[in-house]
Amino acid sequence: MTTPSLRDFAPQIDPVKGKTVLITGGTGSFGRKMVQTLLRDFDPKKIIILSRDELKQYEMRGELEEMFPADKLSRLRFFLGDVRDRNRLELAFRSVDIVIHAAALKQVPAAEYNPSECIATNISGAENVVAACLSNRVQRVVALSTDKACSPINLYGATKLASDKIFVAANNLSGDIGTRFCVVRYGNVVGSRGSVVPFFKRLLAQGAKELPITDDRMTRFWISLDQGVAFVLSCLELSQGGEIFVPKIPATLVTDLATAMAPKVKQTVVGIRPGEKLHEMMISADDSRSTFELDDRYVIEPEFAEYTRKSFAKVRGIKKVPEGFFYASDNNPERLDADGIKAMMKVYLE
Repeated sequence: MTTPSLRDFAPQIDPVKGKTVLITGGTGSFGRKMVQTLLRDFDPKKIIILSRDELKQYEMRGELEEMFPADKLSRLRFFLGDVRDRNRLELAFRSVDIVIHAAALKQVPAAEYNPSECIATNISGAENVVAACLSNRVQRVVALSTDKACSPINLYGATKLASDKIFVAANNLSGDIGTRFCVVRYGNVVGSRGSVVPFFKRLLAQGAKELPITDDRMTRFWISLDQGVAFVLSCLELSQGGEIFVPKIPATLVTDLATAMAPKVKQTVVGIRPGEKLHEMMISADDSRSTFELDDRYVIEPEFAEYTRKSFAKVRGIKKVPEGFFYASDNNPERLDADGIKAMMKVYLE
């Protein structure tokens, strides 16, 4: 067993100090954790939570009121809006310094059945975010992506690949505005809504006698919410514009995950869902030609750049990966056994 879960990806500086930060999809699992982290550990001027669900905003406000004093809460703003509505984003992004774009439709089967809805949010929404950032002279933008965007076979992955391309190319549009866009790509988030961990936990709480496994060969990358938030903030610090940042995180067999959660419960293979991969990939062999390796992450540089940036090739200690290198959940050397899985998911297994 390796110990990759010990990586915290913490930024070396406070990348949001004195800045106004806006989070699209801010009432989701990632957004909630990001807001809590910023209020607890960093010093932003203001945090704007943009989402389209008033109930989730109401619930999130109540949760934060129980966690933080009034002086911290005074930095918060809740803004109803949808990334599909460019005019609304134009209003929301006024005087914003940093945008963290987390809004997306993410459920693979739902996207396969409702492709136009997924395209409207994930692709048109990305274009709207870029336009609103440029017109408001936002300084920094980080867009959250997914391992499903690399060599996609489902619609969700295809829309996120398109979104990644939109944000990378947006740097070529910023001109004297100077906005810098980058992308963060990582795997399954432990405990996030819709992931297998709370699904298994709910079944076990209901007294399930078996856990459904789509395929006993299936592997997945894993990252915790805390790690995901820290990784995004550290990429804000590192980015010069146009990069796709990929964290070095562990992978595991889904069967080992189920065993770690319920060692005595039977596992039943039910078959792969529409649009689902057997193994996930975050860097393809074709990406390797423009990929560099740091101690805790990989950086896929833009293949073309019509703006001034310093290549990671010129930074001391940064080496290029070998041509043909690829980073997939089944060839990842950082594989967790049952003990490693339990350590990483401790909060969800108590």
